[in-house]
Amino acid sequence: MAAGLGQKVVLITGCSSGIGLRIAVLLARDEKKGYHVIATMRDLRKKDKLVEAAGNCYGKTLTLLPLDVCSDESVKKCIDSVKDRHVDILINNAGIGLLGPLESISMEEMKRVFETNFFGVVRMIKEVMPDMKKRRSGHIVVMSSVMGLQGVVFNDVYTASKFAMEGFCESLAVQLLKFNVNLSMIEPGPVHTEFETKMMDDVSKMEYPGTDAETVRYFKDVYLPSSIDIFEAMGQTPQDIARCTKKIIESSQPRFRNLTNSLYTPIVAMKYADETGGLSVHAFYNLLFNFGPLMHMAMSILKCLTCSCLRRRTIFPD
Repeated sequence: MAAGLGQKVVLITGCSSGIGLRIAVLLARDEKKGYHVIATMRDLRKKDKLVEAAGNCYGKTLTLLPLDVCSDESVKKCIDSVKDRHVDILINNAGIGLLGPLESISMEEMKRVFETNFFGVVRMIKEVMPDMKKRRSGHIVVMSSVMGLQGVVFNDVYTASKFAMEGFCESLAVQLLKFNVNLSMIEPGPVHTEFETKMMDDVSKMEYPGTDAETVRYFKDVYLPSSIDIFEAMGQTPQDIARCTKKIIESSQPRFRNLTNSLYTPIVAMKYADETGGLSVHAFYNLLFNFGPLMHMAMSILKCLTCSCLRRRTIFPD
């Protein structure tokens, strides 16, 4: 199905659940019918949640295509199937997580994270960028993370993949501006998804061969409880991120970096306030290992304070 007159073609990766699904449905349900959404996922057998959420938009303002961002052939085939290979807005959402002590993570697992989170995005951009530059029009959106700006203990490899993406996009954005193509990073903090919940549950039960007992104890008894506190106090929903994304692509002057949760702004600012890096490293060390009970109390208070009315005022960029 081709886009209607005046509709922008939006291609979104990773739409089987979570943030990608919610972005696809929100844009497809746009009151002005301003978007023709091409929602993609690696395995079309997982389409049921998306189709159900889309309702009567499915087959009208939303179509579905198979896409594996880790395959050159799949990426080319997907874009070739779009009419005239014309994509106005590319939203790179597909990604995978990896959490745990470094000693227990195989090199193959690390490569798989980079293959999806970094090279998968690069593949997509390389495939649509030439046409956007030729038309001197387009918007590339990359779902990054606050962990692309600030490292987080026991998220070493995932954080590295997001740092790589931030550096790549920061460099590319300069060139693209010359061709009137915008590039925007979206940087959520914790987001409540089925994937995150399952991952947290799984890692708490796992054994970690090759890792010393002290590190495993810190991971399970110190880091995981603190992480859960942060999720409960500061976590957003996929719908929150979808609304942020829509606001960004509809902006007349879209920003390059977009933190979706202003509660994280001081954390990121702290990193750049000290060029030696010691301030943020020692602050996180003390929060985790020396002031754990205090942090738990602070997160509990924050959870009470961030009622829905306050949360609506704090999670969206201006």
